[in-house]
Amino acid sequence: ILNLAKKLHVDGVVCYASDPAASTAAYVAECMGFPTSPYKSVDILSNKDKFRAFLAENQFCVPKARGYSYTETEKMLREISEFTFPLMLKPVDSSGSKGVKKIDSIDMLRGAVDEAMIYSRCKRFIIEEVVEKSGYQIAGDGFSVDGKLVFRCFANEHFDASGINPYVPVGESWPCSMNQELHNKLHEEIQRLLTLLNMKTQAYNFDARIDQQGNVYLMEIGPRNGGNLIPQVTKYATGVDMTEYTIKAAMGETCSDLHMVEPKGYWANYMIHSQKEGILKEVQIDDGFRMNNLVEYEMLYQPGDMVDAFTGSNGTLGTMILKFSTREEMLEKMDHMERWVKVHVE
Repeated sequence: ILNLAKKLHVDGVVCYASDPAASTAAYVAECMGFPTSPYKSVDILSNKDKFRAFLAENQFCVPKARGYSYTETEKMLREISEFTFPLMLKPVDSSGSKGVKKIDSIDMLRGAVDEAMIYSRCKRFIIEEVVEKSGYQIAGDGFSVDGKLVFRCFANEHFDASGINPYVPVGESWPCSMNQELHNKLHEEIQRLLTLLNMKTQAYNFDARIDQQGNVYLMEIGPRNGGNLIPQVTKYATGVDMTEYTIKAAMGETCSDLHMVEPKGYWANYMIHSQKEGILKEVQIDDGFRMNNLVEYEMLYQPGDMVDAFTGSNGTLGTMILKFSTREEMLEKMDHMERWVKVHVE
């Protein structure tokens, strides 16, 4: 990519909505003297085992975790008694929850490692203890200017608990339901992390959990814009176009006018998906839902196409941007979307 960037005489490089591309973009930008956060810092944020180790070294709340290469599977099995089940097993460098699995017993480990390795380019995985969350998991995007977190728009993250992979987000909703004190606490922890990593001017995608004691756990801080249409919904909710600011930052243009804007109204995105593979027959949308809630709608597949089961975000069949009249309506519909959107596969 660096050789290609030199050959094409590009003026900047952007990583958009992709964890695997973030380190490459930072490396190319650093080598070519383009605006970027430090490659080493972006690499820490892009690898789950490095990120967990950095959090632990700097006294953040972090689950007990340890990374292994595929060739160290036997070592992991010998050390597993040091952990408390249930555990989460993840490829260190995948995105979209691909290869992530909850482990309830030692018998599940070998199969989970083999599956995780399908989605790991560096063939490494991480084992970590589960953080039991209070309320919704927190998602959303933010933006720093010269290392200061000047904008963030947190969201509730929604999952299909009965799905084939219940750890793949099916959507996010705004505004986030946590109280202002927790908003501030999460903001401060993110800022402390960005300062320690000497981050510069760029976008971020957040995943965090608040435990039963009100402790903040930074589960993922992706050094890139969010997928799942998060920047687009954020623009509806706040008027802030983070995609535009991402391009400005990459080109070395000023982003000093960016400031915090609280979301107005009730918004969400939703990933249309199937719980089984097969031939797509129909996506059935409730008439009232279509009329009252649907803002944007795009299908990536058409009836007659072969579709995969939703084991990761790569199984998304289509996307929706939604609006609601009240918080109660938003959460009720997002938590029971199967009542309003039905995917028929045969």
